Amino acid sequence: MTDFFFYGSLCHPPLLRVVLGREVRVVPACLPDHSVAWAADGAFPMIGQGGAGADGLWVPGLSEADVARLDFYEAGFAFVTREMTIETAEGPRRARAYFPEPGRWEPGAAWSLSDWVARWGEIAVATAGDFMRQMGVVPAERLWARYGMMLMRGGARVRAGHEATRLTTRRRPAPDDVAETRVRQVYANYFAVEEFDLRFRRFDGTMSPEVNRGVFLCGDATVVLPYDPVRDRVLLIEQFRMGPHARGDRCAWLLEAPAGRVDAGETPEETARREAEEEAGLALHALLPASNHYPSPAAMGEYLYTYIGLADLPDDAAGLGGLLTEAEDIRAHVLPFERLMEMVETGEVNTGPLIVLAYWLDRNRARLRAEAGA
Repeated sequence: MTDFFFYGSLCHPPLLRVVLGREVRVVPACLPDHSVAWAADGAFPMIGQGGAGADGLWVPGLSEADVARLDFYEAGFAFVTREMTIETAEGPRRARAYFPEPGRWEPGAAWSLSDWVARWGEIAVATAGDFMRQMGVVPAERLWARYGMMLMRGGARVRAGHEATRLTTRRRPAPDDVAETRVRQVYANYFAVEEFDLRFRRFDGTMSPEVNRGVFLCGDATVVLPYDPVRDRVLLIEQFRMGPHARGDRCAWLLEAPAGRVDAGETPEETARREAEEEAGLALHALLPASNHYPSPAAMGEYLYTYIGLADLPDDAAGLGGLLTEAEDIRAHVLPFERLMEMVETGEVNTGPLIVLAYWLDRNRARLRAEAGA
């Protein structure tokens, strides 16, 4: 049996429970002459020598299987364990603790567990569940290579759990309406594909036979159409897209609204403002929620948050943009609103989110122009 001292995110009981796969006894403890800081440019803590003492938890009596689960989860942080003497209400104890490899991470501000829980707690717990299910299936190094994308999916799962959909016609689900037999990840790189063996409640009240279904997982995304209600103009971006190219479309350069994945720890609104700045160099005045939706629910877990972004769009708002670090090559177009609707009708605009936003704006445009004094 091995005793451990935890000083950071594993002091959050729901996360510790998911990582270990069971409940354990925990005792408040402190490691003298040490302190805990946020890792610079990271959403996790690191411990270092010096300071008034690092508060945390002593967890005694962990088995070899427990330690293997901990090592699997901690692999991506480049931490190593050291045996230290800690102080507990039951007296001094020897316990192992995870320390960063020398020079791997730089310390930032003083660590706050409550701040971490408020912003990252639910996402980290949801992601840890996905992560630990791959133990013994996928090496930890491969998982950590795409951990950022896994956090995006964790964030999507948390948002989906909190959103309340008004149901007037659709079925009201019960807890036992879906029974999963097996879930496995069959592909994972930037995106992932998972297969489910499950049964679901039929409309006659019976359960369906077991079916196998694959889902393409890519996290939630935000789409924002910049609109200048005074000049009655929109801004569209044009870029090369792999989907049309793989389909065999000879013109794989599409007109779209600025869009991007909702990063972990980020709100959809923050994503909209960030993407407008990165892809078009725009600072949006206001965000107007439009129609959130699943673009292809039969096979994709993607969910889109869509907005109209009020902005100033003078003639020189068009130009070239995008992030070189993401191999983006983007051209922005500033067009009259009526030109947008013409291209929707002719099919030159053929991306679903932009079409949805164009029709939403068409329905609300007169009101927005009146409010802007146009």
